[in-house]
Amino acid sequence: MHQLTWSQFDWAVEAITARYASHSFTGVYGVPRGGVCLAVALSHSLDLLWLTEPKQGCLVVDDVYETGQTLGSIREQVDATFVVWMSKLPPEWWIAATTISPDEWLVFPWENVDLAVEDEARYRASRSMTL
Repeated sequence: MHQLTWSQFDWAVEAITARYASHSFTGVYGVPRGGVCLAVALSHSLDLLWLTEPKQGCLVVDDVYETGQTLGSIREQVDATFVVWMSKLPPEWWIAATTISPDEWLVFPWENVDLAVEDEARYRASRSMTL
Protein backbone atom coordinates (compact mmCIF):
# COMPACT_ATOMS: atom_id res chain seq x y z
CA MET A 1 0.00 0.00 0.00
CA HIS A 2 1.37 3.37 -1.03
CA GLN A 3 0.12 6.33 1.00
CA LEU A 4 0.39 9.57 -0.96
CA THR A 5 0.93 12.94 0.73
CA TRP A 6 -0.35 16.46 0.23
CA SER A 7 3.21 17.46 -0.74
CA GLN A 8 3.15 14.90 -3.56
CA PHE A 9 -0.26 16.22 -4.60
CA ASP A 10 1.12 19.78 -4.67
CA TRP A 11 4.05 18.59 -6.80
CA ALA A 12 1.64 16.96 -9.28
CA VAL A 13 -0.43 20.16 -9.49
CA GLU A 14 2.73 22.18 -10.15
CA ALA A 15 3.95 19.72 -12.81
CA ILE A 16 0.60 19.71 -14.62
CA THR A 17 0.36 23.50 -14.36
CA ALA A 18 3.84 23.93 -15.85
CA ARG A 19 2.94 21.65 -18.75
CA TYR A 20 -0.35 23.39 -19.58
CA ALA A 21 0.24 27.01 -18.50
CA SER A 22 0.16 28.28 -22.10
CA HIS A 23 -2.77 26.12 -23.26
CA SER A 24 -6.29 27.39 -23.73
CA PHE A 25 -8.98 25.20 -22.18
CA THR A 26 -12.70 25.80 -21.76
CA GLY A 27 -12.30 24.77 -18.11
CA VAL A 28 -11.21 21.85 -15.97
CA TYR A 29 -13.40 18.88 -15.10
CA GLY A 30 -12.51 16.39 -12.37
CA VAL A 31 -13.89 12.86 -12.47
CA PRO A 32 -15.76 12.23 -9.20
CA ARG A 33 -14.48 11.50 -6.57
CA GLY A 34 -10.70 11.66 -6.66
CA GLY A 35 -10.45 13.86 -9.72
CA VAL A 36 -12.45 16.63 -8.09
CA CYS A 37 -9.63 17.56 -5.69
CA LEU A 38 -7.17 17.74 -8.58
CA ALA A 39 -9.61 19.73 -10.73
CA VAL A 40 -10.20 22.36 -8.05
CA ALA A 41 -6.47 22.78 -7.45
CA LEU A 42 -5.79 23.05 -11.18
CA SER A 43 -8.67 25.45 -11.77
CA HIS A 44 -7.00 27.83 -9.31
CA SER A 45 -3.47 27.20 -10.54
CA LEU A 46 -4.32 27.56 -14.23
CA ASP A 47 -7.01 30.22 -13.67
CA LEU A 48 -9.66 28.08 -15.36
CA LEU A 49 -13.34 27.57 -14.71
CA TRP A 50 -14.11 24.49 -12.61
CA LEU A 51 -16.63 22.45 -14.61
CA THR A 52 -19.32 20.16 -13.21
CA GLU A 53 -19.38 18.15 -16.43
CA PRO A 54 -16.88 17.55 -19.22
CA LYS A 55 -17.06 19.96 -22.16
CA GLN A 56 -15.41 20.17 -25.55
CA GLY A 57 -11.89 21.56 -25.30
CA CYS A 58 -11.60 21.16 -21.54
CA LEU A 59 -8.96 19.59 -19.36
CA VAL A 60 -10.30 16.34 -17.85
CA VAL A 61 -8.43 15.15 -14.76
CA ASP A 62 -8.58 12.14 -12.46
CA ASP A 63 -6.58 10.89 -9.52
CA VAL A 64 -5.64 7.52 -11.02
CA TYR A 65 -5.74 5.66 -14.33
CA GLU A 66 -6.22 1.95 -13.72
CA THR A 67 -8.28 0.25 -16.43
CA GLY A 68 -9.21 3.22 -18.57
CA GLN A 69 -12.95 2.59 -18.35
CA THR A 70 -13.76 5.90 -16.67
CA LEU A 71 -11.67 8.20 -18.84
CA GLY A 72 -12.38 6.10 -21.94
CA SER A 73 -16.11 6.69 -21.62
CA ILE A 74 -15.58 10.44 -21.25
CA ARG A 75 -13.21 10.41 -24.22
CA GLU A 76 -16.04 9.01 -26.34
CA GLN A 77 -18.21 12.00 -25.38
CA VAL A 78 -15.88 14.99 -25.70
CA ASP A 79 -12.73 16.11 -27.44
CA ALA A 80 -10.57 17.07 -24.48
CA THR A 81 -7.12 16.73 -22.94
CA PHE A 82 -6.85 13.97 -20.32
CA VAL A 83 -4.45 14.06 -17.38
CA VAL A 84 -4.11 11.88 -14.29
CA TRP A 85 -1.99 12.21 -11.20
CA MET A 86 -1.07 8.50 -11.02
CA SER A 87 -1.19 6.03 -13.92
CA LYS A 88 -0.93 2.28 -13.47
CA LEU A 89 -0.30 1.85 -17.20
CA PRO A 90 2.13 3.62 -19.53
CA PRO A 91 0.26 6.67 -20.89
CA GLU A 92 -1.05 6.45 -24.42
CA TRP A 93 -3.72 9.08 -25.15
CA TRP A 94 -3.63 10.53 -21.62
CA ILE A 95 -0.86 12.28 -19.70
CA ALA A 96 0.32 11.15 -16.26
CA ALA A 97 2.19 13.16 -13.67
CA THR A 98 3.49 9.83 -12.29
CA THR A 99 3.45 6.25 -13.58
CA ILE A 100 3.50 3.39 -11.06
CA SER A 101 3.17 -0.39 -10.90
CA PRO A 102 -0.33 -1.71 -11.64
CA ASP A 103 -0.11 -3.80 -8.46
CA GLU A 104 0.38 -0.77 -6.22
CA TRP A 105 -2.60 0.06 -3.99
CA LEU A 106 -2.84 3.83 -3.57
CA VAL A 107 -4.18 5.81 -0.65
CA PHE A 108 -4.73 9.44 -1.60
CA PRO A 109 -4.29 12.22 0.98
CA TRP A 110 -8.04 12.83 1.17
CA GLU A 111 -8.81 9.16 1.89
CA ASN A 112 -9.19 7.39 5.23
CA VAL A 113 -6.26 4.98 5.62
CA ASP A 114 -8.20 2.43 7.70
CA LEU A 115 -10.99 2.28 5.13
CA ALA A 116 -8.43 2.01 2.34
CA VAL A 117 -6.99 -1.11 3.96
CA GLU A 118 -10.48 -2.65 3.95
CA ASP A 119 -11.07 -1.54 0.34
CA GLU A 120 -7.82 -3.16 -0.78
CA ALA A 121 -8.67 -6.43 0.98
CA ARG A 122 -12.13 -6.54 -0.64
CA TYR A 123 -10.72 -5.68 -4.05
CA ARG A 124 -7.98 -8.32 -3.91
CA ALA A 125 -10.44 -10.94 -2.63
CA SER A 126 -12.83 -10.19 -5.50
CA ARG A 127 -9.99 -10.56 -8.01
CA SER A 128 -8.80 -13.88 -6.59
CA MET A 129 -12.33 -15.34 -6.83
CA THR A 130 -12.54 -14.51 -10.55
CA LEU A 131 -9.28 -16.23 -11.45
